[in-house]
This record gives sequence, structure tokens and C-alpha cells, in this order.
Amino acid sequence: MTVSTEALLDKLYNLRGTDSDILKEMDRQKNKAEETKARTTDEKAKLQTNIADMKQLREELQDQGEKLKETLQGIHREDYETVLSRLRIDFDPKNLLDKLERNLPKTIETVERDTKKAEDELVKVEDEMNSAITTIEELGIRKDTALANQEKLNEYFSLALSGHINITRDSITSLLEEFGFNEEEQRETAKILMFPEDALFQYDEKYQSKEKAGKSISEVIQEAKTMVEEPVINEEEPKTEEIIEEPTIEPEYVVQDPKEELIRTLSENGIDYLDFSSDEVTKLLENFNQEQIVKNIEFVKSKGIDKDIYVNHISLMYDRDLERKIEVLINVGKELQDIYLNPTVLVKYDLDELNRKIEAIRNMGMNPSEVPLMVY
Repeated sequence: MTVSTEALLDKLYNLRGTDSDILKEMDRQKNKAEETKARTTDEKAKLQTNIADMKQLREELQDQGEKLKETLQGIHREDYETVLSRLRIDFDPKNLLDKLERNLPKTIETVERDTKKAEDELVKVEDEMNSAITTIEELGIRKDTALANQEKLNEYFSLALSGHINITRDSITSLLEEFGFNEEEQRETAKILMFPEDALFQYDEKYQSKEKAGKSISEVIQEAKTMVEEPVINEEEPKTEEIIEEPTIEPEYVVQDPKEELIRTLSENGIDYLDFSSDEVTKLLENFNQEQIVKNIEFVKSKGIDKDIYVNHISLMYDRDLERKIEVLINVGKELQDIYLNPTVLVKYDLDELNRKIEAIRNMGMNPSEVPLMVY
């Protein structure tokens, strides 16, 4: 298993677990937002109380100040000179009135300024609190989506490990895009899942054994990364034995893995095997004839028909009569674009059946070129 595959499986298996980095980060952000919500809720309540108290203070200062001014304006010191002098009371209504008229507006202004400052702070606190509430709600939705994506990812892995996966590359790549995987990671993961090999099974076996032991996913991944044991080197001196060499017969060629040969053949002819489902690739392997496949690919290309014609119609790639069936349709007046858009007719009929179908259409008094291929 290559380092890049190990790293990719580390990342994928992390996403599959309940303590995945994505879920942990969402929980961290949610906890932070909830702390902010609690703090700002408390700050909001205190500010609202403070603002209410200051507004009440301002009203009392205004109301009582006006009443006091009226009272002082109606008092003359000389009217109470005897009692004030005898009791030695320092009471000068005029001075008090001057002081009241001079200081009361400043005091009220200070209270109003403090009230405005508290109100501005309240707006900031409310914005912060509302942002935290919105974040909590959004994270709830994002986590539900992440859990749904995680469930889908685990489903794909289960199918791959059981050998019954039949999904398209687009299904995998679109899911991985949700997790922020780049194009190369998407492509490599599609290979791993659509055409699982020993590396995946070995990794999963190690992962499952450690998970049963109650270890965290981080510990499991760390140990899974070292699952390939180093070879044991026997440092003892080898015993010298007389070796009798027997004549060997050199093989005429080396038999390659059929799947590797198929992938190489498709790649050399500009076709990505990941464009097909695992079932389609299996059908290709079961009917693998390199010469026929290459011949059909080259013929379709020579006619200017897009190679996408093979997607969902994989049997056309190894159809021995493909060239002649297309020529038959061209000869009755069908356009290449019409054939490309309706490849089912090529799958539905073999060469003899197609000729009989065309003849039947003529016998009914219709022109085969005017009958849509979709109703053939």
C-alpha cells in the first residue's frame, strides 16, 4: 500500500468515525457559539437593567429639578432672615437656584450620554448574541448534513468491502466534494471503492480489530498506518549448498492481470475506466477481447461519434457486429448524431434482427429513415 493510499484511507476512515475531525470541529464551534450566547444573554440583561435605571434617573432629575427650581424661585432669604441668622443656617435660595440651573443640565446630559453608550453596547451585544444563535442553528443543519454524508460514505465502504458495489464515479466524487476533497483525492477514492483491492481490505481489517478493542479512531488510524510489517532479516550466515541448476523454459510472454490489461487498453484509447460502474467493468472483463474493443473504439471515433456512447451501453464495446450495425443505420438514412443519441437500438438488436426490423418497417409502407430510432 503506497503512502498516498494510506494517507487517503486515514482521511476517509477518520470521516467515517463518530469522532471525525469534521464532526469534532463542528462540536467545537457549536460549544463556542453556545458560550457566546450564554455570555451575551447575561450581558444583555444587565445592560437593559442599567439603561432602564438611567432613563428613570434622567426623568427624576428633570422632574425634581423643575419642581425645586419653582420652589426656590418662590423663596426670598429676607423673608426668613431672623430665623436663619439666629439658627446660623446658611441658606441662600438665589445661590442654590443659580447652582441648580447651572449643574442640572450638565448632570442630565451626562446621564443621557451614559445611556446612549449603554444602548450602543446593547446593540453590539445583541448582534453578537444573534450571530451566535444563527451559528448554532446553521451548525445543527450542517451537522445533520455531515451525518447524512457520513452515513452515505459508510454505505459505499460497506458495499465495496462486501464486493457488491455498483455506483458511478459521479456518485462518489459528488459526495467527497461535500467533504472538501480535491479532484485527485476524489479520483483515487473512486478507484478504491469501485474496484477494491487488498490495500482496502487489509486496512479495514486492522481498523475493525482495533475498534473492537475500544480504541479511538485516531489510535486505530495510527496503528493501521503501520499494519505492513517490516520483513524479518535473518542475520545468520546462510549455509552453502550445492545448487543444481535445471534448464528453464522462457515464456513467450508474461500474462498480465486482466483488469490491469483492460484499464491499460482503455487508457491508451482515451477512455477512463472510472466512467463505468464496477458491474460494467466486470462485464468488460468477462467479454474481454482487446482486439475487438480497440477496433470498436477506433471505428466509433472515426465516425465522429463521442465515446460517451459506451456509458450505460458497455456491451457495444465488445459487440462484434457494432461496425456493421452502424453502417446499416447510416445506409437507411440515419444521421450519426441520431445514432449517438439512441444507442439502445444497437444494444437491442443483433445484426440479423436489425435488418429484419428495417425490412418490417418497409413492409408496413414506411421509410426507415423517417421512423425515429427510439421506436425501432
